[in-house]
Amino acid sequence: MLLKEKSRERKKTGLFILEGQRELSLASNSGYSIETLLFNPDVISEKEVVSLFYGAKEQTELIEVSDAVYQKIAYRESTEGVLAIAKSKSHALEDLHIKSGKVLMLVAEAPEKPGNIGALLRTADAANLDAVCIANPKGDLYNPNIIRSSVGCIFTNNIGVGTTSEIINFLKEKRINIYCAELSASEIYTKIDFTEPSAIVVGTESTGLSKDWLNAATQNIVIPMEGEIDSMNVSVSAAILIFEAKRQRKFQ
Repeated sequence: MLLKEKSRERKKTGLFILEGQRELSLASNSGYSIETLLFNPDVISEKEVVSLFYGAKEQTELIEVSDAVYQKIAYRESTEGVLAIAKSKSHALEDLHIKSGKVLMLVAEAPEKPGNIGALLRTADAANLDAVCIANPKGDLYNPNIIRSSVGCIFTNNIGVGTTSEIINFLKEKRINIYCAELSASEIYTKIDFTEPSAIVVGTESTGLSKDWLNAATQNIVIPMEGEIDSMNVSVSAAILIFEAKRQRKFQ
């Protein structure tokens, strides 16, 4: 199925595929429009599908497929017997809803690996961040690998996408402090006051952040390393920084 395999097709149609009961529930509860539900009656009954996902969404098309057909179109090896075609949402910065007050958000520049993006989104959801921004994305957010690795947190987060310069301008207009994870000219992260409006910015493990971010930073920040290497997985680093900010805000 082209929607599953081709980013171009997802962008052209504005549709994407998701599967799994939890992911479907999260998407539906987050206001995503479910166009079509396909289910395998060997795994889940029509009554269960309607009970779980239909509700007031009578416009959703419900299609029963055989086990052989379902196994061909399903992405995951372990399946819960239900798959959907849904409409994607706009992630333009102008559509990003930022509440007033002491915003805490995450920015990831040019993340490449779906697993890392998914892990970042899971952390953002766990911390209940106000927003996540992806700068210079390498692919589309509705890649099945991202949906799977985020365990549906792509649907629960407030996500904006733009170029590095666009996101920097956005943050400056909103008067949000920019804290860049960077080895050079950095302050230890525990010494930073994250209780004011803050954006924690992380780059790729191979190249780090671009000079534009470092030039725009309120302060570069670093996590001290005591071993032989000088970096960690980007999602681990982001989690450490985000939850230090959350810790500070609970005791301010």
